[in-house]
Amino acid sequence: MIERFTVRSFKSLVDVSIDLGLVNVFIGSNGSGKSNLLEALGVMAAAAAGKVTPARLKEHGVRPGLPQLFKASFKGARTSPEIRFGATGNGCSYEVGLFAPMDQPSASWRFHTELLTLGRRKLLGRSHHSQDRLDPESGLAALKLVELAPSSPAARLIKTLQSYGVYSPGTDFLRGTLPDPTSRSPIGLRGGGLPDAFSSLIRHVHMRWRQSSVPSPALEPQGLRDDLDEMIDWADDYAVRLVEKAPLAPSVPSERSVLLFRDRYMARKRNTLTGYDASEGALFVLFNAVMALHPLAPPLAAIDNADHGLNPRLARRLMECMCTWTLAFPEERQLLLTTHNPLVLDGLPLRDSRVRLFTVDRSSKGHTTVNPVVLDDRLRTMADEGWTLSRLWVMGHLGGGVPNV
Repeated sequence: MIERFTVRSFKSLVDVSIDLGLVNVFIGSNGSGKSNLLEALGVMAAAAAGKVTPARLKEHGVRPGLPQLFKASFKGARTSPEIRFGATGNGCSYEVGLFAPMDQPSASWRFHTELLTLGRRKLLGRSHHSQDRLDPESGLAALKLVELAPSSPAARLIKTLQSYGVYSPGTDFLRGTLPDPTSRSPIGLRGGGLPDAFSSLIRHVHMRWRQSSVPSPALEPQGLRDDLDEMIDWADDYAVRLVEKAPLAPSVPSERSVLLFRDRYMARKRNTLTGYDASEGALFVLFNAVMALHPLAPPLAAIDNADHGLNPRLARRLMECMCTWTLAFPEERQLLLTTHNPLVLDGLPLRDSRVRLFTVDRSSKGHTTVNPVVLDDRLRTMADEGWTLSRLWVMGHLGGGVPNV
Protein backbone atom coordinates (compact mmCIF):
# COMPACT_ATOMS: atom_id res chain seq x y z
CA MET A 1 0.00 0.00 0.00
CA ILE A 2 1.19 3.51 -0.84
CA GLU A 3 0.72 5.54 2.32
CA ARG A 4 2.00 8.88 1.03
CA PHE A 5 2.57 10.19 -2.49
CA THR A 6 4.39 13.41 -3.34
CA VAL A 7 4.89 15.14 -6.67
CA ARG A 8 6.67 18.35 -7.61
CA SER A 9 6.79 20.31 -10.87
CA PHE A 10 4.50 18.00 -12.87
CA LYS A 11 1.91 19.77 -15.03
CA SER A 12 -0.31 21.78 -12.65
CA LEU A 13 1.11 19.98 -9.58
CA VAL A 14 3.80 22.31 -8.29
CA ASP A 15 4.13 20.76 -4.83
CA VAL A 16 1.51 18.23 -3.69
CA SER A 17 1.64 15.60 -0.94
CA ILE A 18 -1.27 13.34 -0.04
CA ASP A 19 -1.78 10.63 2.56
CA LEU A 20 -3.71 7.77 0.95
CA GLY A 21 -6.13 5.16 2.24
CA LEU A 22 -7.37 2.05 0.46
CA VAL A 23 -10.23 3.82 -1.36
CA ASN A 24 -9.40 7.39 -2.37
CA VAL A 25 -11.90 9.65 -4.12
CA PHE A 26 -10.92 12.97 -5.71
CA ILE A 27 -13.67 15.44 -6.57
CA GLY A 28 -13.30 18.84 -8.16
CA SER A 29 -14.19 20.97 -11.13
CA ASN A 30 -13.11 20.24 -14.70
CA GLY A 31 -9.51 21.26 -15.26
CA SER A 32 -8.64 21.30 -11.56
CA GLY A 33 -5.88 18.70 -11.97
CA LYS A 34 -7.50 15.42 -10.86
CA SER A 35 -6.29 13.49 -13.92
CA ASN A 36 -2.85 15.11 -13.62
CA LEU A 37 -2.54 13.60 -10.16
CA LEU A 38 -3.39 10.11 -11.44
CA GLU A 39 -0.93 10.48 -14.32
CA ALA A 40 1.84 11.70 -12.03
CA LEU A 41 1.66 8.36 -10.25
CA GLY A 42 1.68 6.72 -13.70
CA VAL A 43 5.01 8.41 -14.56
CA MET A 44 6.44 7.21 -11.25
CA ALA A 45 5.21 3.69 -12.02
CA ALA A 46 7.13 3.74 -15.31
CA ALA A 47 10.23 4.96 -13.46
CA ALA A 48 9.91 2.12 -10.93
CA ALA A 49 9.70 -0.29 -13.88
CA GLY A 50 13.02 1.01 -15.21
CA LYS A 51 12.17 3.07 -18.31
CA VAL A 52 10.22 6.28 -18.90
CA THR A 53 9.41 6.47 -22.60
CA PRO A 54 6.21 7.50 -24.45
CA ALA A 55 5.40 3.80 -24.99
CA ARG A 56 5.98 2.89 -21.33
CA LEU A 57 3.92 5.87 -20.15
CA LYS A 58 1.05 4.73 -22.35
CA GLU A 59 1.22 1.27 -20.74
CA HIS A 60 0.52 2.93 -17.38
CA GLY A 61 -2.37 5.02 -18.71
CA VAL A 62 -0.54 8.34 -19.08
CA ARG A 63 -1.82 10.37 -22.01
CA PRO A 64 0.81 11.14 -24.70
CA GLY A 65 2.11 14.69 -24.67
CA LEU A 66 5.04 16.88 -25.59
CA PRO A 67 7.81 16.72 -22.96
CA GLN A 68 7.60 20.44 -22.22
CA LEU A 69 3.93 20.05 -21.30
CA PHE A 70 4.76 17.58 -18.52
CA LYS A 71 6.71 20.23 -16.60
CA ALA A 72 4.98 22.74 -14.35
CA SER A 73 5.31 26.19 -15.91
CA PHE A 74 3.53 29.24 -14.54
CA LYS A 75 3.74 32.97 -15.19
CA GLY A 76 6.40 34.72 -13.15
CA ALA A 77 7.73 31.50 -11.65
CA ARG A 78 10.98 29.69 -12.31
CA THR A 79 10.53 26.39 -14.13
CA SER A 80 12.26 23.54 -12.35
CA PRO A 81 14.42 21.44 -14.70
CA GLU A 82 13.54 18.31 -12.73
CA ILE A 83 10.21 16.57 -12.06
CA ARG A 84 10.24 14.80 -8.69
CA PHE A 85 8.11 11.99 -7.30
CA GLY A 86 8.06 10.16 -3.98
CA ALA A 87 6.11 7.26 -2.46
CA THR A 88 6.24 5.68 0.98
CA GLY A 89 4.72 2.46 2.26
CA ASN A 90 5.56 -0.61 4.36
CA GLY A 91 8.33 1.34 6.10
CA CYS A 92 10.03 2.03 2.76
CA SER A 93 10.46 5.11 0.60
CA TYR A 94 11.16 5.48 -3.12
CA GLU A 95 12.06 8.85 -4.63
CA VAL A 96 12.97 9.71 -8.19
CA GLY A 97 13.83 12.87 -10.11
CA LEU A 98 13.44 12.89 -13.89
CA PHE A 99 14.42 15.09 -16.83
CA ALA A 100 12.02 15.11 -19.78
CA PRO A 101 13.81 15.31 -23.19
CA MET A 102 12.62 18.73 -24.42
CA ASP A 103 14.21 18.52 -27.87
CA GLN A 104 13.41 14.82 -28.56
CA PRO A 105 9.75 14.00 -27.84
CA SER A 106 10.19 10.28 -28.53
CA ALA A 107 13.35 9.81 -26.46
CA SER A 108 13.61 8.26 -23.01
CA TRP A 109 13.37 10.46 -19.96
CA ARG A 110 16.62 10.65 -17.97
CA PHE A 111 16.99 9.65 -14.35
CA HIS A 112 18.54 12.52 -12.41
CA THR A 113 18.18 11.24 -8.84
CA GLU A 114 16.88 7.97 -7.40
CA LEU A 115 16.68 6.73 -3.82
CA LEU A 116 15.21 3.61 -2.22
CA THR A 117 15.31 3.31 1.56
CA LEU A 118 14.11 0.86 4.17
CA GLY A 119 13.70 2.83 7.37
CA ARG A 120 16.96 4.76 7.62
CA ARG A 121 18.93 2.26 5.53
CA LYS A 122 19.68 3.23 1.93
CA LEU A 123 19.16 0.32 -0.45
CA LEU A 124 20.11 2.23 -3.60
CA GLY A 125 20.85 5.77 -4.66
CA ARG A 126 22.05 7.88 -7.55
CA SER A 127 22.50 11.56 -8.25
CA HIS A 128 24.10 13.81 -10.83
CA HIS A 129 27.04 14.20 -8.41
CA SER A 130 27.77 10.46 -8.47
CA GLN A 131 31.12 9.39 -9.91
CA ASP A 132 29.59 6.14 -11.23
CA ARG A 133 28.87 6.07 -14.94
CA LEU A 134 25.26 4.90 -14.87
CA ASP A 135 22.93 4.73 -17.83
CA PRO A 136 20.76 7.85 -17.33
CA GLU A 137 17.85 6.26 -19.19
CA SER A 138 17.59 3.15 -16.98
CA GLY A 139 16.21 3.06 -13.45
CA LEU A 140 18.01 1.29 -10.62
CA ALA A 141 14.92 0.21 -8.66
CA ALA A 142 13.83 -2.28 -11.31
CA LEU A 143 17.31 -3.84 -11.27
CA LYS A 144 17.39 -3.93 -7.47
CA LEU A 145 14.41 -6.29 -7.44
CA VAL A 146 16.75 -9.08 -8.56
CA GLU A 147 18.59 -8.80 -5.24
CA LEU A 148 15.58 -8.33 -2.95
CA ALA A 149 13.51 -11.14 -1.47
CA PRO A 150 10.03 -11.04 -3.08
CA SER A 151 8.39 -10.69 0.34
CA SER A 152 10.61 -7.82 1.49
CA PRO A 153 8.89 -4.45 2.10
CA ALA A 154 11.08 -2.71 -0.49
CA ALA A 155 10.25 -5.29 -3.18
CA ARG A 156 6.54 -5.02 -2.40
CA LEU A 157 6.67 -1.21 -2.69
CA ILE A 158 8.39 -1.28 -6.09
CA LYS A 159 6.16 -4.06 -7.44
CA THR A 160 3.06 -2.20 -6.26
CA LEU A 161 4.19 0.92 -8.11
CA GLN A 162 5.02 -1.11 -11.22
CA SER A 163 1.51 -2.60 -11.27
CA TYR A 164 -0.20 0.80 -11.36
CA GLY A 165 -2.28 1.99 -14.28
CA VAL A 166 -4.82 4.74 -14.97
CA TYR A 167 -8.01 3.09 -16.25
CA SER A 168 -10.33 5.15 -18.44
CA PRO A 169 -13.03 2.73 -19.62
CA GLY A 170 -14.92 3.68 -22.77
CA THR A 171 -18.24 2.33 -23.97
CA ASP A 172 -16.98 1.01 -27.32
CA PHE A 173 -14.12 -0.86 -25.63
CA LEU A 174 -16.43 -2.33 -22.99
CA ARG A 175 -18.81 -3.47 -25.74
CA GLY A 176 -15.86 -5.05 -27.55
CA THR A 177 -16.42 -3.18 -30.81
CA LEU A 178 -13.00 -1.50 -30.61
CA PRO A 179 -9.72 -3.23 -29.71
CA ASP A 180 -8.17 -1.96 -26.48
CA PRO A 181 -4.84 -0.26 -27.31
CA THR A 182 -3.56 -0.94 -23.79
CA SER A 183 -4.27 -4.60 -23.14
CA ARG A 184 -3.69 -5.88 -19.61
CA SER A 185 -4.63 -8.84 -17.48
CA PRO A 186 -7.40 -9.25 -16.50
CA ILE A 187 -8.82 -6.17 -18.29
CA GLY A 188 -7.43 -3.41 -20.51
CA LEU A 189 -7.00 0.20 -19.45
CA ARG A 190 -9.93 1.17 -21.69
CA GLY A 191 -12.09 -1.76 -20.58
CA GLY A 192 -11.18 -4.24 -23.32
CA GLY A 193 -11.65 -7.92 -22.49
CA LEU A 194 -14.56 -7.32 -20.10
CA PRO A 195 -16.48 -10.56 -20.96
CA ASP A 196 -13.53 -12.87 -20.21
CA ALA A 197 -12.53 -10.84 -17.15
CA PHE A 198 -16.03 -11.00 -15.67
CA SER A 199 -16.36 -14.71 -16.45
CA SER A 200 -13.10 -15.53 -14.69
CA LEU A 201 -14.11 -13.30 -11.76
CA ILE A 202 -17.27 -15.34 -11.21
CA ARG A 203 -15.27 -18.58 -11.35
CA HIS A 204 -12.84 -17.20 -8.78
CA VAL A 205 -15.63 -16.11 -6.42
CA HIS A 206 -17.21 -19.58 -6.54
CA MET A 207 -13.84 -21.31 -6.04
CA ARG A 208 -12.97 -19.14 -3.03
CA TRP A 209 -16.42 -19.81 -1.56
CA ARG A 210 -16.01 -23.58 -1.98
CA GLN A 211 -12.67 -23.35 -0.20
CA SER A 212 -14.41 -21.55 2.70
CA SER A 213 -12.00 -18.61 2.53
CA VAL A 214 -14.57 -15.86 1.95
CA PRO A 215 -13.85 -13.04 4.44
CA SER A 216 -17.17 -11.22 4.02
CA PRO A 217 -20.77 -12.08 3.05
CA ALA A 218 -20.47 -9.40 0.36
CA LEU A 219 -17.84 -11.56 -1.38
CA GLU A 220 -19.92 -14.75 -1.39
CA PRO A 221 -21.39 -15.72 -4.78
CA GLN A 222 -24.93 -14.89 -3.68
CA GLY A 223 -23.86 -11.66 -1.99
CA LEU A 224 -22.08 -10.47 -5.12
CA ARG A 225 -25.01 -11.56 -7.27
CA ASP A 226 -27.44 -9.64 -5.06
CA ASP A 227 -25.36 -6.47 -5.39
CA LEU A 228 -25.12 -6.79 -9.17
CA ASP A 229 -28.83 -7.62 -9.51
CA GLU A 230 -29.72 -4.49 -7.56
CA MET A 231 -27.60 -2.28 -9.82
CA ILE A 232 -28.55 -4.02 -13.09
CA ASP A 233 -32.21 -4.26 -12.15
CA TRP A 234 -33.61 -4.57 -15.69
CA ALA A 235 -31.83 -7.92 -16.25
CA ASP A 236 -32.81 -11.18 -14.59
CA ASP A 237 -29.74 -13.01 -15.89
CA TYR A 238 -26.38 -12.35 -17.51
CA ALA A 239 -23.66 -14.65 -18.81
CA VAL A 240 -20.67 -14.87 -21.15
CA ARG A 241 -20.75 -16.77 -24.44
CA LEU A 242 -18.53 -17.25 -27.47
CA VAL A 243 -19.39 -14.72 -30.14
CA GLU A 244 -20.59 -17.38 -32.64
CA LYS A 245 -23.25 -18.45 -30.13
CA ALA A 246 -24.49 -14.92 -29.42
CA PRO A 247 -27.35 -13.01 -31.13
CA LEU A 248 -25.03 -10.45 -32.70
CA ALA A 249 -25.24 -9.07 -36.24
CA PRO A 250 -22.32 -10.24 -38.43
CA SER A 251 -21.53 -6.62 -39.28
CA VAL A 252 -20.73 -5.80 -35.63
CA PRO A 253 -17.03 -6.16 -34.76
CA SER A 254 -16.55 -8.11 -31.57
CA GLU A 255 -14.11 -9.86 -29.27
CA ARG A 256 -13.91 -13.65 -28.96
CA SER A 257 -16.46 -13.64 -26.12
CA VAL A 258 -19.48 -11.43 -25.49
CA LEU A 259 -21.69 -10.59 -22.53
CA LEU A 260 -25.32 -11.69 -22.70
CA PHE A 261 -28.15 -10.07 -20.71
CA ARG A 262 -31.73 -11.29 -20.46
CA ASP A 263 -34.15 -8.37 -20.19
CA ARG A 264 -36.87 -9.22 -17.65
CA TYR A 265 -39.43 -6.98 -19.40
CA MET A 266 -39.09 -8.23 -22.97
CA ALA A 267 -40.91 -11.13 -24.61
CA ARG A 268 -39.41 -14.56 -24.02
CA LYS A 269 -37.00 -15.82 -26.70
CA ARG A 270 -36.56 -12.21 -27.85
CA ASN A 271 -35.15 -10.78 -24.67
CA THR A 272 -31.46 -11.72 -24.99
CA LEU A 273 -29.16 -8.74 -25.50
CA THR A 274 -25.42 -8.72 -26.04
CA GLY A 275 -23.04 -6.21 -24.52
CA TYR A 276 -23.32 -4.36 -27.82
CA ASP A 277 -27.06 -3.77 -27.31
CA ALA A 278 -27.21 -3.48 -23.51
CA SER A 279 -27.15 -0.35 -21.35
CA GLU A 280 -23.65 1.06 -20.96
CA GLY A 281 -24.35 1.50 -17.25
CA ALA A 282 -24.43 -2.29 -16.81
CA LEU A 283 -21.05 -2.59 -18.51
CA PHE A 284 -19.49 0.02 -16.22
CA VAL A 285 -20.89 -1.78 -13.16
CA LEU A 286 -19.29 -5.07 -14.26
CA PHE A 287 -16.02 -3.30 -15.08
CA ASN A 288 -15.82 -1.85 -11.56
CA ALA A 289 -16.61 -5.24 -10.03
CA VAL A 290 -13.65 -6.71 -11.93
CA MET A 291 -11.34 -3.93 -10.74
CA ALA A 292 -12.34 -4.39 -7.10
CA LEU A 293 -12.60 -8.18 -6.90
CA HIS A 294 -10.61 -9.94 -9.61
CA PRO A 295 -7.52 -11.70 -8.18
CA LEU A 296 -5.38 -10.52 -11.13
CA ALA A 297 -6.43 -6.87 -10.89
CA PRO A 298 -3.48 -4.66 -9.87
CA PRO A 299 -2.99 -3.94 -6.17
CA LEU A 300 -2.74 -0.22 -7.02
CA ALA A 301 -4.93 1.31 -9.72
CA ALA A 302 -6.80 4.47 -10.66
CA ILE A 303 -10.14 4.85 -12.42
CA ASP A 304 -10.55 8.25 -14.05
CA ASN A 305 -14.14 9.54 -14.19
CA ALA A 306 -15.41 6.59 -12.17
CA ASP A 307 -19.02 7.82 -12.46
CA HIS A 308 -18.97 7.87 -16.27
CA GLY A 309 -22.16 6.55 -17.89
CA LEU A 310 -23.98 6.11 -14.57
CA ASN A 311 -27.21 7.56 -13.24
CA PRO A 312 -26.40 9.56 -10.04
CA ARG A 313 -28.22 7.13 -7.74
CA LEU A 314 -26.58 4.16 -9.44
CA ALA A 315 -23.21 5.88 -9.04
CA ARG A 316 -23.87 6.26 -5.31
CA ARG A 317 -24.81 2.59 -4.91
CA LEU A 318 -21.82 1.45 -6.96
CA MET A 319 -19.50 3.50 -4.75
CA GLU A 320 -20.97 1.80 -1.66
CA CYS A 321 -20.25 -1.58 -3.24
CA MET A 322 -16.76 -0.58 -4.38
CA CYS A 323 -15.86 0.40 -0.81
CA THR A 324 -17.34 -2.81 0.63
CA TRP A 325 -15.66 -5.02 -1.96
CA THR A 326 -12.25 -3.34 -1.71
CA LEU A 327 -12.13 -3.24 2.08
CA ALA A 328 -13.24 -6.88 2.37
CA PHE A 329 -10.87 -8.23 -0.29
CA PRO A 330 -8.40 -10.62 1.39
CA GLU A 331 -5.33 -9.15 -0.34
CA GLU A 332 -4.62 -5.46 0.13
CA ARG A 333 -5.99 -3.44 -2.79
CA GLN A 334 -5.78 0.34 -3.27
CA LEU A 335 -7.92 2.44 -5.60
CA LEU A 336 -7.79 6.09 -6.66
CA LEU A 337 -11.02 7.37 -8.22
CA THR A 338 -11.96 10.73 -9.73
CA THR A 339 -15.54 11.95 -10.00
CA HIS A 340 -17.68 14.99 -10.78
CA ASN A 341 -20.87 13.47 -9.39
CA PRO A 342 -21.84 14.75 -5.91
CA LEU A 343 -23.98 11.68 -5.15
CA VAL A 344 -20.87 9.49 -5.34
CA LEU A 345 -19.84 11.05 -2.02
CA ASP A 346 -22.96 9.72 -0.31
CA GLY A 347 -21.69 6.19 -0.93
CA LEU A 348 -18.46 6.78 1.03
CA PRO A 349 -18.17 5.45 4.61
CA LEU A 350 -15.85 8.25 5.69
CA ARG A 351 -15.98 7.18 9.33
CA ASP A 352 -13.68 4.35 8.19
CA SER A 353 -10.16 5.81 8.00
CA ARG A 354 -9.31 3.49 5.11
CA VAL A 355 -11.68 5.54 2.90
CA ARG A 356 -10.47 9.04 2.01
CA LEU A 357 -12.10 11.96 0.21
CA PHE A 358 -10.10 14.82 -1.32
CA THR A 359 -11.23 18.09 -2.89
CA VAL A 360 -9.14 19.31 -5.83
CA ASP A 361 -8.87 23.01 -6.75
CA ARG A 362 -6.69 25.49 -8.59
CA SER A 363 -5.14 28.26 -6.47
CA SER A 364 -5.07 31.92 -7.45
CA LYS A 365 -1.76 31.16 -9.20
CA GLY A 366 -3.22 28.18 -11.05
CA HIS A 367 -1.47 25.53 -8.94
CA THR A 368 -3.46 22.38 -8.18
CA THR A 369 -4.23 21.95 -4.49
CA VAL A 370 -5.42 18.66 -3.00
CA ASN A 371 -7.06 18.81 0.42
CA PRO A 372 -8.41 15.91 2.50
CA VAL A 373 -11.95 16.17 3.83
CA VAL A 374 -11.78 15.64 7.58
CA LEU A 375 -14.93 14.75 9.49
CA ASP A 376 -14.49 17.29 12.27
CA ASP A 377 -17.08 18.10 14.94
CA ARG A 378 -18.76 20.70 12.71
CA LEU A 379 -19.29 18.28 9.82
CA ARG A 380 -20.37 15.49 12.16
CA THR A 381 -22.98 17.77 13.70
CA MET A 382 -24.28 18.78 10.26
CA ALA A 383 -24.40 15.11 9.25
CA ASP A 384 -26.40 14.29 12.38
CA GLU A 385 -28.81 17.07 11.38
CA GLY A 386 -29.44 15.35 8.05
CA TRP A 387 -26.89 16.95 5.74
CA THR A 388 -25.53 14.51 3.17
CA LEU A 389 -21.95 14.66 1.88
CA SER A 390 -23.23 15.60 -1.57
CA ARG A 391 -25.17 18.55 -0.17
CA LEU A 392 -22.22 19.62 2.00
CA TRP A 393 -19.96 19.61 -1.06
CA VAL A 394 -22.33 21.47 -3.37
CA MET A 395 -22.91 24.13 -0.70
CA GLY A 396 -19.17 24.60 -0.26
CA HIS A 397 -18.85 23.17 3.26
CA LEU A 398 -16.15 20.61 2.44
CA GLY A 399 -13.44 23.18 1.87
CA GLY A 400 -13.26 23.34 -1.91
CA GLY A 401 -13.52 21.45 -5.15
CA VAL A 402 -16.67 23.32 -6.22
CA PRO A 403 -16.46 25.08 -9.63
CA ASN A 404 -16.88 28.84 -9.45
CA VAL A 405 -19.53 29.49 -12.10
